[in-house]
Amino acid sequence: MTHYPQEKIKPYNESEGKAAQVEKMFDNIAPAYDKLNHLLSLDIDKSWRRKAISLLKPYRPQHIMDVATGTGDFAIQAYRMLQPEELIGTDISEGMMNVGREKVKQAHLDAHISFAKEDCTALTFPDDRFDAITVAFGVRNFENLDKGLQEMHRVLVPDGHLVILELSEPEWFPMKQLYALYSRIVIPNLGKLFSKDRSAYTYLPNSIKAFPQGEVMQGILRKAGFREVLFKRLTLGICTLYFATK
Repeated sequence: MTHYPQEKIKPYNESEGKAAQVEKMFDNIAPAYDKLNHLLSLDIDKSWRRKAISLLKPYRPQHIMDVATGTGDFAIQAYRMLQPEELIGTDISEGMMNVGREKVKQAHLDAHISFAKEDCTALTFPDDRFDAITVAFGVRNFENLDKGLQEMHRVLVPDGHLVILELSEPEWFPMKQLYALYSRIVIPNLGKLFSKDRSAYTYLPNSIKAFPQGEVMQGILRKAGFREVLFKRLTLGICTLYFATK
């Protein structure tokens, strides 16, 4: 199985595996995560989510899993736009999901959206379980990208759909240079100010830099068994949207 550069990038320089460190990192930053996330993306992340969810609308998926659900923003937006019978948010961080559970409760959606602690490289769900799977800003945190994608492929029904949003590095001037400054200076300092965990927001730009983008990621998705793999760069390349069919 291929190993990709971002799998070696960890939030903390400890001997623990990446998954354990990512879980610890998100537990640490959970209270400040939402505020900081919207601030760092200037709220553009909301429009990225809408674009991603809109791709699923024609297929009317009734059983959806939101992988790396975090504090549930994507799950809540997906439920409101798609109205599925069932939506399960999965994550390895209970700290993040606890924030999500509270948000879902306040939105009176707790009868429709549930949360479950799951490692995406070893899902406990049976084969052909979900009509659609969404992942927003989570795949670069997988300890094993191939295994995570294969597991998502396994639990999707035939002809089911996978939608991935992932942060990416712009490739063209001047956005490439502006983003480099922003990720090296602004992100770590704001992260330290809001969350008291500078490592988490140093890890963020490093993991984005190392993650396979565009055509390379398209090839990795095909290798995991997906077909009709499309991608679109959003906001001058800061984010990339992938859409694939089982």
